[in-house]
Amino acid sequence: MSDSVVVAGIDCGTNSIRLKVSRVCSDGRIVDVVPRMLRVVRLGQDVDHTHRFAAEALDRTYEAAREFAVVLREHPVDGLRFVATSATRDAANREEFEDGIESILGVRPEVISGTEEADLSFLAATGIVDRSSVEPPYLVVDLGGGSTEMVIGGDGLSTPSTSVREAFSMNIGSVRMTERHLRSDPPTQDEIDAAVEDIDAHIDEAFEHVHAGDAHGIIGVSGTVTTMAALALGLKEYDHAAVDGAQLPLSTAFAVNDRFLRMTRAQRSTYRAIHPGRVDVVGGGALVWSRVLDRVSRAARDDHGVVIDSFMASEHGLLDGIVVDYGRRLLEARG
Repeated sequence: MSDSVVVAGIDCGTNSIRLKVSRVCSDGRIVDVVPRMLRVVRLGQDVDHTHRFAAEALDRTYEAAREFAVVLREHPVDGLRFVATSATRDAANREEFEDGIESILGVRPEVISGTEEADLSFLAATGIVDRSSVEPPYLVVDLGGGSTEMVIGGDGLSTPSTSVREAFSMNIGSVRMTERHLRSDPPTQDEIDAAVEDIDAHIDEAFEHVHAGDAHGIIGVSGTVTTMAALALGLKEYDHAAVDGAQLPLSTAFAVNDRFLRMTRAQRSTYRAIHPGRVDVVGGGALVWSRVLDRVSRAARDDHGVVIDSFMASEHGLLDGIVVDYGRRLLEARG
């Protein structure tokens, strides 16, 4: 088809690496060629403390990249974009990682800024929103292992609701909070209090750049958000279709987030809706998510009298944004 391209996107974050291969059509349709693949590699292991990739973390990531290379040989693409985020931005030996990935996949990782990460996540998350369920302006929150992006868009009247108005990337996430503060199993109250203080300080800084109080609706993306949404829905096993687009009360989210934060890792491991690679860090992510939801909802109420009492979980985050943006750019280049 001359009006479409097949592209592959790889999102390599602090905790996981994902591959998506899709046909991007000029009429806006996105058709998956290969179901998305996810491997939990914990690339950001100890990066918050050492500022270097650990050798075993690199090995795990290279192993996943070799799996992806096999898939890409079986499904030729018009282009591949490999995006690396928070952990890679912080690692002093990132060139070693970039060289290793290039030798396996033939493409060099692009280490994107937190702002570009936020823009791509917003592009994907808002592309499928039903305005009857979430009213603009939308605040999209992409909660990763090493960073959390907060993005607000237009009001849908003076500016398109799918256009980014303001964005900010915070160096807080599920892996960072766990390694930095939540070291006990289960975490102690003192550890939780220290983590809350750290998270709130980052949110304070984000609020200087993003007018989060203007939001009328919150959309959450990433593994932490969708995992906690699955648990809040009472799913016995993770179900992408059930989670994507689910609207959940904040009160339910707060209760479930707090319960899993305070569990032991052994207790969390009995829940099949939690990917085994997230068991040790999902509590830290849940704490970040609760603080963001609480602070944003209070800001909306205080600034504009807007009541936000729920959020939408979305399966469409950075990886989808990479594929859509790259595919569109390839189509434009063709003329």
